[in-house]
Formats: sequence, C-alpha cells, structure tokens
Amino acid sequence: MPTGKKGADEQGANGESIPGGAGEVGKPALPTVNWDDSNMSTSYANVVNAASSREEVTLLFGTNQTWNAAGKEEFNVRLSDRIVLGPYAAKRLHILLGAILNEYERRFGELELDRIDPSGQGKKR
Repeated sequence: MPTGKKGADEQGANGESIPGGAGEVGKPALPTVNWDDSNMSTSYANVVNAASSREEVTLLFGTNQTWNAAGKEEFNVRLSDRIVLGPYAAKRLHILLGAILNEYERRFGELELDRIDPSGQGKKR
C-alpha cells in the first residue's frame, strides 16, 4: 500500500518491501500492468522452430505426429501457431525463458537435449 511518502517502499502480497513502489525521488513510478486474458487461447506444442529477419522474430509451434521415430528419416510436425515478435520483445522473451529454465533446473535437475551435429556425424550433447 502506498504510504503517501515520496520514495517510500510499498509492501507486496507477502509483506516484502517493493522498492520505489510510490516512486523514488527523481525516478517515475513503474506502471501497473493489467493482464486481460478474456480472449486468450491455450495450445500445446512439443516442437518449436524459429526464424528471423532484421525487423522480426517468428516462432513456429506444433506437435510431432510421428509416434515411432526410431530409424525414421522423416518426421511429420503439425504446425498450429505462429508468433511474430519485434526484436526487443524477442530479447525480453529470451531473458524470461532463461530465468524460468534456470529455476526449473535448480529445482528438478538439468535438462539434457540431444542436438544434431551440423557436420552430419550424429548426435552430440
């Protein structure tokens, strides 16, 4: 709650102090973001790819439709969603996902991915 004093801290839901909640001297207060989820939809993806140009970053989401992948040379992926971001929003997403994955791995252990070796010599970790 604001205390009415310039530069005073606000308290969060757990009683922690939020610096500058009422606006620190010489700095504008951060705006409150109201998230409107009334038109939000939910999709599931187990495959993601990305492409970029100077002006935008495009993320493609879908699901792998190939059930038994052993020995297959071809996979079927049904793309369901495309998200187009400006470079600054993409950078913020990069930072946000990095922080989320760091916390996940701290709590549950490291996620190891098999990556395709660009030389075509098989997989590497």
